[in-house]
Amino acid sequence: MQFDFFPSRQISWYMARLFLTRTLAVLALLVVVLQTLDMLGNSGDILAYPGNGDPELWHYVGLRAPQIIARFLPFSVLLGTLVMLATLNQNSEIISMKAAGLSAHQILAPLILAALGVALISYVFNERVVARSTAALSAWETVDYGPIPRDSGVKANPWVRDGNNLVNAAIVAGRGDQVQLRKVEIYNRINNSLTTIIQGPKGHYDAASKSWVLEDARQFDVVRGTARDVGTVRFGRDIRPDQFTLAKVDPDALTFNQLESAIADLHDAGRPTAELEASLWHKLSGPLSALLMPILGSVAAFGLARSGQLFMRAVLGMALGFAYFVADNFSLAMGSLGAYPPFLAAWAPFFLFLLLGETVLFRTEE
Repeated sequence: MQFDFFPSRQISWYMARLFLTRTLAVLALLVVVLQTLDMLGNSGDILAYPGNGDPELWHYVGLRAPQIIARFLPFSVLLGTLVMLATLNQNSEIISMKAAGLSAHQILAPLILAALGVALISYVFNERVVARSTAALSAWETVDYGPIPRDSGVKANPWVRDGNNLVNAAIVAGRGDQVQLRKVEIYNRINNSLTTIIQGPKGHYDAASKSWVLEDARQFDVVRGTARDVGTVRFGRDIRPDQFTLAKVDPDALTFNQLESAIADLHDAGRPTAELEASLWHKLSGPLSALLMPILGSVAAFGLARSGQLFMRAVLGMALGFAYFVADNFSLAMGSLGAYPPFLAAWAPFFLFLLLGETVLFRTEE
């Protein structure tokens, strides 16, 4: 019986049903409260655009609510687990299950299986709904909640590496060999030390020489502190036109496959991709965090309720859960700075707290 994680179908279904109903109830409460607070903070900006009214407010709710659901679903799983297990412990139902021969892992197995289902639904929801709503909301916020224009192909402020040098253009328009640059700056470096800065109002791609032409350029010598006109300058023989037309990538607004393709394009363009790679892996590890919550919150299930330690156990379970979210955000920040490898930044907190939760469970109950 000890090796059968689901010895009773009735108990397994009872535990899973309680877990899901408590989780959904907590999630609904959080979404209503947080969406209301968010609307209070942004409704003024939405209504400030001439012609906006109630339909635009409801449109904003439709775009913002999926983001709130995705962000706080793991919190809801944690709080729902704590409420459920503390109630079962208070009513001595956990003691009855253990008296019937169930181990701690057998009691938690239905919750973990239900949490796996929640994680799968969360991943599909993020891919199908959240990514699209995030992209639409970002575009709407860019135009101050006014009408969203069609994509004109104009990109803003891309950076491209040209060997040891860096090239920046304020505006990029056109496609293929017809790419046009405006307000171009070339940062020439030797051994990672800035030597000169070349600026020009406009540039274009010369397909014949496979290089870029900067017109009416002016050069500033960093060492001497002098500036002079240099006329027409050719640069970037190794820079392809599509490297300038790559837009800034928002990982939250892209699906897993779209983000993977964008990372490949940016890598070919010589741009840093560590932060995006960490976000790519986090699209998998993030939803799977729901699996950890029943294990981290399990300390609230065991121990005698009459001992007076039930509240402290619930607080400990909540502290473990919130410590995971803190460690997860910290790890992603370190990955963005390049201190952690992208894969480690996304997955290290998950496996660390999985081992921590199992250790606490074994030491206290098994």
